[in-house]
Amino acid sequence: MAKKTPAKKAPSKKSALSSKPFWVGFDFGGTKMMAVILDADYNVLGTARKSTQGGGKGAARGIKRIQATIEEAIANANVRPAKIQGIGIGCPGTVNTEKGILIHAPNLGWKRVLLGPELEKLYHCPVAVLNDVDAGTFGEYTLGAGKGSRSLLGVFPGTGLGAGFVYDGKLIHGANVSCMELGMIYVPGTHLSSAFPGYVLFEDLTSRLGIAAAASVECTRGNAPMLDSKTGAVLKEMRSKALSASFNAHERATETIFLNSLQYLGMGISMVANLMAPDHITLGGGLVEEMPKLYLQAMREQVERFTVPEIYRGMKFSIAKLGNTAVACGSVAWLRTKK
Repeated sequence: MAKKTPAKKAPSKKSALSSKPFWVGFDFGGTKMMAVILDADYNVLGTARKSTQGGGKGAARGIKRIQATIEEAIANANVRPAKIQGIGIGCPGTVNTEKGILIHAPNLGWKRVLLGPELEKLYHCPVAVLNDVDAGTFGEYTLGAGKGSRSLLGVFPGTGLGAGFVYDGKLIHGANVSCMELGMIYVPGTHLSSAFPGYVLFEDLTSRLGIAAAASVECTRGNAPMLDSKTGAVLKEMRSKALSASFNAHERATETIFLNSLQYLGMGISMVANLMAPDHITLGGGLVEEMPKLYLQAMREQVERFTVPEIYRGMKFSIAKLGNTAVACGSVAWLRTKK
């Protein structure tokens, strides 16, 4: 009688986990949050997403939600929690990168939250806290469209208008606070909701939200029927796809709004270009992703128009490459340069 071969024991759940070192990149948005598990080569091993649920729910509850999202991403990546090497997190607001403090996130109602120290207590690893656009720009500089550049200006027209600047591998910051708040510059103009009559915030002229607000008015006036049919003139429904579809259908009112906005955006980028002389400018965000050729061509034309010729000469323009992982990858890349 043949001798039975002992059955092999099934590997335990613990032994099945990958033992490779990993980093957590976290995109902490005003409405959504995403944790991304990255290996040493920035390959994505796993992700998890949740709604932010900000507003009046408070920072303590928000940090628990961040923790839950990270735990879910770690499980999704099937990696050993003990192998975590660090966490990089990009936040929507002003931050103190040295102390890991989220100074003010207006869309969340958070002020002076010790986000870095709190996450260090939970995970016993280094934590880097950045402004989200700074993180996205550093991601593009290190791994994306700006790779190989000496200096990179990243401009991201989205709900607001964000910008970041990397020079010789270093993010431009103030002494105790993130900067490059391009969208928060006031310029002379007319705006009914302006906090300072006679002046308008730059992001109200250049962001998706600013474009959507103007388009909503034109829908109500009957000047953009296709956009009206898709959105009902409701501001929250004026998303990038609907706005770009209206522009591509040559609805005159939408075309005018976009062309005016692009001229303002070019003027704003030129302000930074004349001061900082970047050799590379990259554009990102939902509207840019929907209309890359329009934004790229308009920025080349408008920045050339408003920038000192000697500064403009040789300047490179590109569309951001990393998409929705830019903030996560950039925050981890910045953390790893600080070690």
